[in-house]
Amino acid sequence: MIVPSTTVDLWGVRIDEPVTAATDLLVSAVCFFIAYKLHSASLPGKTQMFLRAYFLLMGLATFFGGIFGHAFLYAVEYAWKLPGWIVSMLSVACIERASIGHAQPFLNPRVGRLFLGLNIVELLAIMTTTIVTINFRWVELHSGYGLLAIVLPFQLFVYYKTKDRGSLIFVMAVLIASAAALVFMNRISIDRWFNHLDISHVLMALAGLVFYRGALALKNNY
Repeated sequence: MIVPSTTVDLWGVRIDEPVTAATDLLVSAVCFFIAYKLHSASLPGKTQMFLRAYFLLMGLATFFGGIFGHAFLYAVEYAWKLPGWIVSMLSVACIERASIGHAQPFLNPRVGRLFLGLNIVELLAIMTTTIVTINFRWVELHSGYGLLAIVLPFQLFVYYKTKDRGSLIFVMAVLIASAAALVFMNRISIDRWFNHLDISHVLMALAGLVFYRGALALKNNY
C-alpha cells in the first residue's frame, strides 16, 4: 500500500494528498470553464470541435484524478486511477487531431490522412498497454508524444506558412506544459505540502489558459 505524504481529516473525512487533489480540481475547473467559453463562442470547424473536446475531457480526467487518484484512493482499488488516465489520453488525442487538422490545408492530403490514422493507432496501442500494466509512465509517454511530436511541430509549421498568431500561442502553451512535465519528472518541490505534483498542476492550468487564447486566435478551422 502506498502511504501518502500528506493527509488531513476534514469533518471526520480522511483526505489524502489534499493540496494535490485541490490543484487537480483547479485544472479541472479551468478546463470546464474554457470548454464552456469555447462552446459559447460557437467557433466553426473541426479544429474547434476537437479543441472543445480536449478541454472537456481534460476537465473530466483531472476531476477523476483529484478525487479517485489522490484524495480517496485509499477507499478504492489502485485501478481506479485508470479512468482519469484513459480520459486524459483521449483528451491529448483530441488536441493532436485539432493541430493536424489545422495544418491540413498546407499538407499533402496523404500526409494529413497518415497522421490522422496514426493518431488513432498510437492512442489505442498506448491505452491498451496502460490498462494492462496500470502504469502511469505510458500516460506520460502519450502526453509527451502528443504535445512535443504532434502539436508543437504542426503548429510551428502552420506559423511558418501563415504567421497565424494562434499557432504561435499554441507553441507557447506547449512550452509551459513541457515545464510542468519537467517539474514532475525531476520531482521539483517546495515542501511536502506543495510538491512537484502541485506545481505541475498549477503550470498545467496556466498552459490550459494559454491554449484557450490560442484557440480563439486560430485563423483557419478545417
